[in-house]
Amino acid sequence: MSDPIYAIGDIHGQQAELDRVLALIEADGGVDAPVVFLGDYTDRGPDSRAVLDTLVAGQQAQRNWTFLKGNHDRMFEWFMQRPILHDPYMMVELYWLHPRLGGDTTLASYGVDAGPRRREKDVQADARAAVPKSHVTFLEGLKLSHTVGDLMFVHAGIRPGVPLDQQDEEDLLWIRNEFHDVTAPHPKVIVHGHTPIRTATHYGNRVNLDTAAGYGEPLTAAVFEGTEGWLLTETGRKPLHREVVAA
Repeated sequence: MSDPIYAIGDIHGQQAELDRVLALIEADGGVDAPVVFLGDYTDRGPDSRAVLDTLVAGQQAQRNWTFLKGNHDRMFEWFMQRPILHDPYMMVELYWLHPRLGGDTTLASYGVDAGPRRREKDVQADARAAVPKSHVTFLEGLKLSHTVGDLMFVHAGIRPGVPLDQQDEEDLLWIRNEFHDVTAPHPKVIVHGHTPIRTATHYGNRVNLDTAAGYGEPLTAAVFEGTEGWLLTETGRKPLHREVVAA
């Protein structure tokens, strides 16, 4: 049996939920358990600053934690650049500070007003003054993928048919239907988040751990041994819900 490895779905600024699932992991695997965070640490939830404080502190303490980049993390990172970078993948009407995406809530956790009547350059100036450099450095250093045995951890998914070592960053951060609709095996089982679902689900060729914490639902932590996975709960491990569709 492979050594256990743990994964946490999209956090989206929910510090209390992060504390809860980290306690579940420690209870199951101890303080040195390897944990992969699947990205989207900020936006929508109220405690983005606290979440990054926790993750940065873990990184600085050299905990056995691996941090992947989500699309929301890249949007935050790019907003802090000079000049501001906007993600061209988004619809024309959307931008990171739009309430639908939640960048405004993230900056509010740092005490920055990102109201619609302010100029973006002024919001950025306030953000650059308020957001700790360690948080920006953390965002800039996030990995795009992490492979352990027969598992590959990414934020959104992969482009089917493209070798795993040739995947495009945009797909790893943003892909949905083109990845979800494939039922044939991938070279590895892909563990991802990005697309909110009601229950963490193992589809045979992929596992989705995004259970909509950004919309107030419980955050999910799972443990894998080989390609088999279990949901961590207050009463112990429970098998992941399975929904395998024949190819």
